[in-house]
Amino acid sequence: MHKLRELRDMLRLGSVDLISLDELGVAGEPVEDGLTFETNAKIKARFAARATGLPALADDSGLEVDALDGAPGVRTRRYAGPEATDAENNVKLLRELASVPVERRGGRYVCVLAVALPDASAPGGLRLLSRRGTSRGRIASELRGTGGFGYDPLFEPAREQPGGRTFGQYPASEKDSISHRGRAARRMIPVLHELGFD
Repeated sequence: MHKLRELRDMLRLGSVDLISLDELGVAGEPVEDGLTFETNAKIKARFAARATGLPALADDSGLEVDALDGAPGVRTRRYAGPEATDAENNVKLLRELASVPVERRGGRYVCVLAVALPDASAPGGLRLLSRRGTSRGRIASELRGTGGFGYDPLFEPAREQPGGRTFGQYPASEKDSISHRGRAARRMIPVLHELGFD
């Protein structure tokens, strides 16, 4: 629900309601077995569009850490296990980076938004479009802040000095202006407007 709330605020689609599959009573979940954020975003968008017969917007996002060869990557939400909590994922990340100096703790948040539109002339009956956003930064040595979700209390955006504020300490509007999801959303807005969603 955190992502949905952020997307509602970022996309500001006055005449369109963004609603979750849970709100529509759709059971089951797509199998996110793609190797990239783009593939998984499209898997989720296809699943939602086929389950509802409606246009669907999906997000796949996560954290790539340079010193971990891009991990947790597409396994960001399940980094510490299939049912891992944010706290458990953060503990594992801190443990993995315990001996890594600050200058090697770089990484980035990545977000891909995909929209699936029913279209009989498209392959599989769905037209798919996607947009990507990234936010570079580094992993802090300790949790700071209670805002946001996921790894936000560990992620220092690049504009901060080492030891500076994490996304967990940013007000939502300031975070959205530089976040991976905010950037992807701003790139998706003209696509949605061109498709008639405003």
